[in-house]
Amino acid sequence: MRYLSDQMLLEVYRRAVSLQLESDFINLIYEELVRRSLVDALVTA
Repeated sequence: MRYLSDQMLLEVYRRAVSLQLESDFINLIYEELVRRSLVDALVTA
């Protein structure tokens, strides 16, 4: 996941949630958002 830009990672997370993909996959993306301190960007976007 280190190769995805922050913007792309946010988009991947939003799409994964909207498509109701596996919760493990969504959690993995979310953990990376936390690591990058991007969780606030989910709320403001």
